[in-house]
Amino acid sequence: MFSKINSFGLDGIKGYGVTVETDIGGGLPSISVVGLPDEAVREAVERVKSAVRNSGFRMSPRKVTVNLSPADTRKTGAMYDLPIALGLLYASEQFTCDDIGDFGILGELSLDGKIKSVRGILPIIISALDLHCKKVIIPKANALEASYIEGVDVYAFDTLREVVEFLSGDRNVSPYPKFDINDFREENKYVEDFSLVKGQFAAKRALEIAAAGAHNIIMIGSPGGGKTMLARCLPTILPDMTFEEALETTKIHSVAGILDERKGIIINRPFRAPHHTGSKIALTGGGVNAKPGEISLAHNGVLFLDELPEYSRDTLEILRQPLEDKTVTISRAQRTVEYPANFMLVASMNPCPCGNYGSKTHECICTPAQIARYMSKLSGPLMDRIDLHIEVDNVTYGDLSSKECGESSAEIKRRVNAARQIQLKRFAGKGIYSNSQMNNRMVAEYCKLDDESERILKMSFERLGMSARAYNRILKVARTIADLENNAEISGANIVEAIGYRSLDRRER
Repeated sequence: MFSKINSFGLDGIKGYGVTVETDIGGGLPSISVVGLPDEAVREAVERVKSAVRNSGFRMSPRKVTVNLSPADTRKTGAMYDLPIALGLLYASEQFTCDDIGDFGILGELSLDGKIKSVRGILPIIISALDLHCKKVIIPKANALEASYIEGVDVYAFDTLREVVEFLSGDRNVSPYPKFDINDFREENKYVEDFSLVKGQFAAKRALEIAAAGAHNIIMIGSPGGGKTMLARCLPTILPDMTFEEALETTKIHSVAGILDERKGIIINRPFRAPHHTGSKIALTGGGVNAKPGEISLAHNGVLFLDELPEYSRDTLEILRQPLEDKTVTISRAQRTVEYPANFMLVASMNPCPCGNYGSKTHECICTPAQIARYMSKLSGPLMDRIDLHIEVDNVTYGDLSSKECGESSAEIKRRVNAARQIQLKRFAGKGIYSNSQMNNRMVAEYCKLDDESERILKMSFERLGMSARAYNRILKVARTIADLENNAEISGANIVEAIGYRSLDRRER
């Protein structure tokens, strides 16, 4: 007696097909699982035994062999519990189903036969569609996450017995309803709001530009100037995610096992703020199962590094490749996984160890050598990859005591959304969503300058000794400023403003 059940595996955020083959033959009662299973898969034997008995079925009194094909690919996790149990019951003729091969099946079993949620459902469902699998059986706890993908009928269940009754025709179940991302969009419910930030008009302008074009930004200023508060307000003005961006981000959070099952999809752009004591693996990802790290969890959102020089130099240097390539590759002895890492880096730092260098109200007590050593923690190549450098001054008493409210986050976000829509139309079909993602060819095409702008940029480039990378980033920022003004061409004023956001370049001169 033999059965085949279609299931899936995960490689990073990509799914692939796995066939669960079950054979019942002669020999002493036993179950063996082959096909490069990890420890969690091998332990499925005990979970399946208890789940089958507690669901009212019987275990076969003969030798059972389960093969997970392809046999040369390592299988991880507990998602094969349900297909193994169904394969055993089907092979032992405890139920019949003529179209069982049309379904992709996965789920973890508890000892009482209940089906528990598993990680990575969204990328698996997308892969099922690519593999021409039109019907899937999954845990009910994962149903909402799977409901956003058109073209696949999702059947969600709570127990093993329910699945057997459905497959055998004794239970009539309709596919889980489909949802749209707009069904879950909400108005801004953040506690922070830019209207509550006193003063700091230049910093707020720079953050608006950064949000509109997904540009990296660093804020430099004395302690207490409001750098952290400004960063915490940034999510309130980030543009709405497109459906494609939401799916990309949800895949990563699903694989990491941190997806909110009540929504099943990431609606708001992520804002990740790892502590400076975190390890390199926590930032980039890794471990035994090569899980995504903070820079991937921030995909299509923000990675906020507060007090940037407090992070170890080794930790900061590993950001260089993801900032340029928008992906991170995790290589381990048994596998190599690539995760997306298209994040917007937002950083803050003091100008010196005491924090008062350049302050108008406090005296700096640091020596030039101390300041140089402090700044040397940030390498030139890393700073080149940050588009906007903004100095955040201490607010005055007049700013703090003012009863006048500043511009609200909702007003700023409307301008940011309008600018991002211009970019989405500009880059339609090119696989990118913002100005910061432009390659050199696109910069040459979309960032053309008139004679005056060329003269301004040439003079600044020579005076500040900028790198080619800094030159391109100035053009990208100028393009975003023009988009915020709804201008098709980049003006000289746009170039001047973009150059003004390279304060660290000026300081080095």
